[in-house]
Amino acid sequence: MSDLPLLDGIERPGRYLGHETNAYRKHFDHARIRFALAFPDVYEVGLSHLGIQILYHRLNHLDGVLADRVYTPWPDYEARLRERSEPLRALETQRPLGDFDFVGFSLQYELSYTNILTMLDLSGIPIRAADRDSRHPWIVAGGPCAFNPEPLAEIFDLVVLGEAEQVLEELLALYTQWQDQGCSRQEFLEQARTLAGIYVPGFFSVSYNVDGSLNAIQPRYPDYRVVEKRLLMDLDKSSPIPQQPLVPLLGIVHDRLSVEIARGCTRGCRFCQAGYIYRPVRERHPRTILEKTELALSSSGFEELSLLSLSSGDYCQIQNLLAAVVKQFAPQKVAVSFPSLRVGTLTPELMELVRTVRKTGFTLAPEAGSDRLRRVINKGIRREDLLVAAEQAFGLGWMVIKLYFMMGLPTETRADLDELGELCLEVWRLAARQKRKATINVALSTFVPKPHTPFQWAGQIPLESIRENIAYLEDKLRRKGLRFKWHDPGQSYLEAVFARGDRRLFAVLQHAWDWPP
Repeated sequence: MSDLPLLDGIERPGRYLGHETNAYRKHFDHARIRFALAFPDVYEVGLSHLGIQILYHRLNHLDGVLADRVYTPWPDYEARLRERSEPLRALETQRPLGDFDFVGFSLQYELSYTNILTMLDLSGIPIRAADRDSRHPWIVAGGPCAFNPEPLAEIFDLVVLGEAEQVLEELLALYTQWQDQGCSRQEFLEQARTLAGIYVPGFFSVSYNVDGSLNAIQPRYPDYRVVEKRLLMDLDKSSPIPQQPLVPLLGIVHDRLSVEIARGCTRGCRFCQAGYIYRPVRERHPRTILEKTELALSSSGFEELSLLSLSSGDYCQIQNLLAAVVKQFAPQKVAVSFPSLRVGTLTPELMELVRTVRKTGFTLAPEAGSDRLRRVINKGIRREDLLVAAEQAFGLGWMVIKLYFMMGLPTETRADLDELGELCLEVWRLAARQKRKATINVALSTFVPKPHTPFQWAGQIPLESIRENIAYLEDKLRRKGLRFKWHDPGQSYLEAVFARGDRRLFAVLQHAWDWPP
């Protein structure tokens, strides 16, 4: 357990204690390989991420492997560590990150990049790969942002492209052989590049033209020019649902049992990076989902269950699965939720099934305000269908409806924004006509062009236009019972810069992290 005097006066000390229910308690010195799973955000966000939990359980099931976790400390604890010259430590083992063989960062969003520098610096690990030697762990990255890791290329020894479960096992097996052979770090990287899905940034050099545009990306090895993403085709076999999920010590962002039912998406929304990089669609067997969910609930005590995928309503047996879930867990008052429901997959029968358990918020994601713009982004749903779904939700007793929109999409005009506002007001009027004291939560984000999508080369609208659009909609949606929230424009701008940026951005990142000097 963490040094308790070190936590005296620290906000939410449970972030740093570890040893949650269902956490592993392996002996550090008895492990052949020690792997620290690092999430560059606070505990409440990191423990909500299902991917880290899957890898945590998967790695700890391997013979001779110890996997621990570490999250970004809140500024008060970071200051305490620096004041006491204490290193950042992993949760279960309370060992400094520098004692591990691997530190693997999950890159979920671009705005967490400075936290990577903070975590390495607190651990006494050189930030640049070129400055590390045999005394230091291998620094690895994976996750959706790994599909453009170039702004962080100077940091990472290795980057995993795609799904990590199998490739990490292969990498650790290779590491064991490398240890036995007593080879150099360079030789390990040369061996690792032969694994499908492994990108070694140091094996590629980049040059630029006088005008600043990219000139060439030159591979060091002629046979290592392309890195293909890794995919698991049998999720139940290669990435089983954790039967003993970690139970947080304090309230987290998604404080519920998250169960992945599928990966990939057939819809092809042109702005959605996940929909492209995680193709094709792969589904878990409904019987396996039900069995593993029962075990996970009984070992954790969660009172809410979320069936996760990029589009859960598209799961081929969603109605049968949900009927079985409701039948089995409704007597225990376990609520069932979805991240969001696609209007085209909603049926009265499906909505009635969800209604039979304790109702959480009902979420719809129109994304764009007009039918025309939804066709542009390949979100093939009509305004009429959205309103029918909202009316059915009110009729079945939902009191909170969440609507997700995006502004600044390619070809968007003021007319599209007008239709966005009018659609929100029409949902609000539906509640009033049914004499429902409902709450309509409208969330607005700014379009961020992402790599490997059809819109990757589209521009982002200027900051001033973003602010003007927010003010326009805020005024239009000022109604009792209608709440309007938006994503910070400056953050959306930075997200777009780093989503498509190159290696020169590392200097910018480090300068921002060092500020003030």
